[in-house]
Parts: sequence; C-alpha cells; structure tokens
Amino acid sequence: MNTAQRIVRTIATEIAARPEQVQAAIALLDDGATVPFVARYRKEATGGLDDTQLRNLAERMGYLRELEARRSTILDSIRSQDKLTDDLARAIAGADTKAALEDIYLPYKPKRRTKAMIAREKGLEPLLESILADRNADPETLAAAYLSEAVQDTKSALTGARDILAERLCEDAELLGALRNFMHQDAVLSATVIPGQEDKGAKFSDYFHHREPWSKVPSHRALAMLRASKEGVVTVDIAPDTGAARAEAIVARRLNPAGSGAGDVWLRAAAGWTWRVKLATTMMMDLFSDLRSRAHDEAIAVFARNLKDLLLAAPAGPRATLGLDPGIRTGVKAAVVDDTGKVVATETLYPFQPRNDLRGAQSAILRLVRQHGVELIAIGNGTASRETERMVADTLALLPKEQKAPSKVVVSEAGASVYSASELAAREFPDLDVSLRGAVSIARRLQDPLAELVKIEPKSIGVGQYQHDVDQHRLDKSLAAVVEDAVNAVGVDLNTASAPLLAHVSGLGPGLAEAVVAHRDAKGAFRSRKDLLKVARLGPRAFEQCAGFLRIRDGQEPLDSSSVHPEAYGLARRIVAACGRDLRAVMADPAALRRLRPEDFVDDSFGLPTVRDILGELEKPGRDPRPAFKTAVFADGVEDIKDLKPGMRLEGTVTNVAAFGAFVDVGVHQDGLVHVSQLADRFVKDPHEVVKAGDVVQVRVTEVDIPRNRIGLSMRKDGGATARQDRAERGNAPRGKPPARGTGKAQPPSKPASQTGSLGSALLDAMKQR
Repeated sequence: MNTAQRIVRTIATEIAARPEQVQAAIALLDDGATVPFVARYRKEATGGLDDTQLRNLAERMGYLRELEARRSTILDSIRSQDKLTDDLARAIAGADTKAALEDIYLPYKPKRRTKAMIAREKGLEPLLESILADRNADPETLAAAYLSEAVQDTKSALTGARDILAERLCEDAELLGALRNFMHQDAVLSATVIPGQEDKGAKFSDYFHHREPWSKVPSHRALAMLRASKEGVVTVDIAPDTGAARAEAIVARRLNPAGSGAGDVWLRAAAGWTWRVKLATTMMMDLFSDLRSRAHDEAIAVFARNLKDLLLAAPAGPRATLGLDPGIRTGVKAAVVDDTGKVVATETLYPFQPRNDLRGAQSAILRLVRQHGVELIAIGNGTASRETERMVADTLALLPKEQKAPSKVVVSEAGASVYSASELAAREFPDLDVSLRGAVSIARRLQDPLAELVKIEPKSIGVGQYQHDVDQHRLDKSLAAVVEDAVNAVGVDLNTASAPLLAHVSGLGPGLAEAVVAHRDAKGAFRSRKDLLKVARLGPRAFEQCAGFLRIRDGQEPLDSSSVHPEAYGLARRIVAACGRDLRAVMADPAALRRLRPEDFVDDSFGLPTVRDILGELEKPGRDPRPAFKTAVFADGVEDIKDLKPGMRLEGTVTNVAAFGAFVDVGVHQDGLVHVSQLADRFVKDPHEVVKAGDVVQVRVTEVDIPRNRIGLSMRKDGGATARQDRAERGNAPRGKPPARGTGKAQPPSKPASQTGSLGSALLDAMKQR
C-alpha cells in the first residue's frame, strides 16, 4: 500500500466513509475546490459527504501528509547512517502518530554531545555490557578494570555506565510507549497554591489544593489551572497516582533484573534513577502537552459551535431600523439604517445625567421614527441598556394610536466597539464619528446578524471560553471555517453584500471581493451571474466556485435568485419543462413539482442528489436556512441584579454555551448561569444538546449573590434546586460569575467563599474574555 492509499484508508475509517469517497474529496480539494462547494455541488463525486465530514477530512489530510513526510525524512536519515534494518523499517511504517514515529527515531536522531557519548569515548560501554551479562558479579569489581587517566575511580566508571544505560532506556520506543500508556491511565493532575499568592489569585481558589485524574480533566478546568500556573498563583504537577515505584518497575522490567545478585541490584537502582531524573520529566512534559492540546481542541470546538449558532441567528430582515448604543455621561448614540442597511440619519441623545434632556431625546426618537419609517429599534445591551429601553418604551407610548409603533429589541453589542475603531469601519464610514459607528453596527446586526458579524474578528464576539489562552493559529483557522460555512449556507445577495461578507464566499477571498464591489460601484448592479466574468481577475475557476452561493433578486435569469448552480441550469429547465409551465410560474407556485419523479431526470452529468437539491430549491427558491425571528421580552421592573429574587420566572436569551452550562441574558447587565445540571429534567452530558447561542428560553432564578455579582438560573420544569442544594446532591457542581456584557473585558476577580471541592467559581471568573 502506497502513502496516498494509506492516508485515504485511514481517513475513511475515521469519518465513516468509503475510500472512494475520500479519494474523490481529496482530489477536489487538492484541485482548489472549497469545502462548501464540494459539499453542495459535488455530492455525486463524494457520495454525499457533508461539510463536517469534509472539514475533518481536510484537517486529518494535512496531519497525515505531514506524518508521511516526516516518515520519509526519518527513513532517509537512518538509511544514510547504514542502520536501517527490515525490523526497523517495519516499525517506522507501522507508526500511526508523530509521537510514536519520533520515539522510534530517538536513537538515530543527530544530537548534541551527551554524557553517554562522553562515557563511550572513555571506553565505558563494555563495562555496562559486562554488568548486563553477569548479574551476580559485583559492579564495583568489574569497574576496577576500566580505570584510566580519564576514569580515575570506580564511582566515575559506574556513573558513566549508568549514563549510557539511561540514554538507551530514554530512546527505547517500546518502553516509552508502555510508560505513556501507564501514565495515561494512572497519572493525576495536581495544583497547589504558591505561598503568599492566596489574595492575588483568589479567583483561582478552587485550585489551591486540587487533585484529579489526568485523563478526566475537562477542558475548562485544565485551561483554568494552566492560566493560574502562568500567572504564578499555583504550581501544577502531573505524577503517577500510585507513586514512582510502579513507574520505576516498568523501566526496570526492560532490563529483567529479577535476581538478587549485585548486578541486578545495581540495574534496579539505575532504572529508578533514570525514571526520577530523566523519564519522569519527559513523561510529565508529554502529558502537559497532551492535556493542553486536548483542552485547546475542546475549547476551540465550543467557540466554533457557539459562533456558528450566533452567525446563523434569525435575521429581522430588510426593515428600517433605529440603532441605539446606550451611554449615560457620553449620551445615547443613535443611527437609522434603511431596509438595505444604508445609514440615513445619526444623532446623539442625552436623556440621562448630567444633561437630563429627556424631552429632547424623546422628540428626536419620534422624529427619526416618522421621517424614516422605522419599524425596529435595536438597543445595545451594554451600560444603561435597561434605562434606554425604558426611555424608548415611554417614548413610543407618545405615538398616535393610529400609528403602528416600532418593535424594540435588545441586541448584543459584543464586538461593536472593536468594529467601530477598525480600519474597515473607517473605510466604510470615513465621515462618521467612531462613537456613532457602533450604533450603525447594532442596527445592522438586528437586520442581518451574519452580514454584520463577519466584519468583526470572531474572537471579539465573545462566545468562547479561554479563547485567548488557546493556540491562536488553530483557533483562527477553525473560526474562519465556521464563518465560511455559515456564509455559504445562507447565500449572499450579490448586489447589496459588503466586501467583508463577499470575502467569505467560496472561491472569492478579500481581493476578488473588493474587485466585485468596485465593479458594482462602477458599472451598477449585476443583472446576471454571468456578469461576474466581467470582473477583473475573476476567471472561470473562481466563477465555478462562487456562482451558486451568490443571489441576484429580480435579475434577467430567474434561477440566479436560487442556489441552483449555473452548470445545472439546463437540468433545472428540463425539470420545469416537465411541469408544462413557465419557469417563473413554477418558482412562484411549486405544487406542480410534487408529481415529478427525481429518478426521471438523472443523466450522465447529474445524479439523484443534485436532482433532489434542484427540486427542493425550485419549490422554495432562495430559502434562508436560518430560523424565524424571535426575541426575548424582559420583565418590567427587573433592570438590575438587585431586582432579582429567587423564584422569579423570566424570559431571556442564551448568550454563550460552555461545557458546564449556558449563560442567559435576563436584562440586568449580568448574565446568569444555568448549570448543566439545571438545563433539563434529565441527565444532560453536553449543554449544546439543549440550547444554543441566541435561543430564547424561560428560566427561574434559583440564587442571587449580589456581592459577587452572580446569578443562578434553572430551566428545569420543577423550578430547579438552588446551587447549594445541587452541589450537595451532585458533588460540587461548577458555578460562578460570568463577565458583564458589552465591555470587551473580563471582570475583575472577586474572592469566592470557601467551598470544599467546588470547581466552578475560578473558571467562571476567568473565562469569557469578551
């Protein structure tokens, strides 16, 4: 089996697909196709692999290709040393991870001058062989024969022999594998506070005296302890739970020192020394690396899943919207955007202290509503949000009864300030004050969250856990894939989309996106998808990748408003012809499609999956996969954490989902936590099984901790237990303080009360850098 076949078979097993599916997908991706394009328009070739399978395939393909390249390099290196045997070649060929491959290569890897090398130069390797050969002989007596000008006493001779033995053991691939397996099963992660750091690291108090099995440490606890260690609050260690004796025995077993002779005693001592001085550190670093990698994988997956939910949140649609960015001393920034998102008016209102110009603010809002036909009012959820919402409600009550009042909606403003100060915002609104750009962003993200949020660096949106602690390259790559999948799943209006949104369309990228917008500005709206070929530098290959994801409303070609790819227009027209009606008539009234058999339209170019996709698209052309628009209604009179009382039933919006529960905005400037045990009346392993970011949920307040600014919530039908009761029942469940919303910063730590065994407060204090 050659290298390419081995990669194909490995991936096929991992993603539950057939080798021929994987082979076809790899060929398409290598040829420059994007994951969204392959998932949507090449189903026949890949056998219907979905975007998740294709993302996993692409990631594993990169890893396995690097593994094969490294395997080839190692073989060449050992071969050049004339040390490659058939057994060694088979072992290298059988290594299925980079770690296993490097273990095998260790003895042959070029290295700096070591103590073992120096001992060999002094002629001490035969001494070690003598001890291994005659276990009953006294090593001291054997060492006496190796004294020289370079080796002046038997102690030095035996030390040199031990150095050689230690190097052999540290380069023994079979031994390293056995030790890893042992440590994976037996190792314990422990954290201990550094004396004098108790006050500085109060937010990490749950980890001042903490132990748990290495294999069971969840991502959020691992990242919390690693951060505490980085900040100099705790020391973190990984060691065998059963102590060093068992590890030393595993090392000694490679030497088979079962007897009671002096040689066996010496070998056992040397094996113990090798574990304590050499291998224990190596194993600990390996396990730290594995733990960090595992924690990063889980944290990145949580962030990616939350980001996808947020990007695919329900849009309010193309309706004139007034965006309000609340503020007290600096005023409430107001911006009106029309149904296309164009800014038509801006203003700054001062209804609160110190100006207290309530009447002027209300007059301005009523004027903006009347002049621009405002249907929606988007209110940012940061400082003074509830005060602004109450002011807007009082203002709308002043409208004449015959005039329909706009709907007011509280919108997450996470990342709005980052966007406002960005180079992109400056190019988009060169004449608009930075403070007013945030109000525009808030209004637009209500109209279409996806179109607006793609302008903000994903890490600034604030839906992850410890996103600033994880591998930033891997995080950026994962989040870019999420944005690309979301944008292409929804589709993009070619004549209204911004360059940042177009940049995420399959086959475009930032350069071509700017070229598309420049062409549109110079030549006017695109009348058909074919016009894209007139854009500078946009050739047939890019057109093939992007065309199906771009929509043109009311254009020359009706199918341009659908997700039917231009390459399949002929097939679509054959299907329409079978209905005996005009294309536009069928797209407006698709009932005639339901009597057709998809199998009748399969040909050499298009298989059943494509035919079914086209039938579905003709039935609901340009359909949006996002849910219907819905927003939470906050309770009147509940505007601050001090207004909350245990037992209150409230409506709120899920703002973030972590491994241990969900955060819910109930309108008091501080998200409450629904612990995983309080999400449902059944056991919930993964909170994402129950909720996702953006969901509107009903909750009951179970606990209010005003000094620590913490809110406990429950979604259980029985109302839920209090956090204290639940910890008693379930074994100290995580709990704690999420950050305030809209600040872009973590909250300062507050010292939690002593709770034996509690693992959540430090996590929640430290997690969401928003």
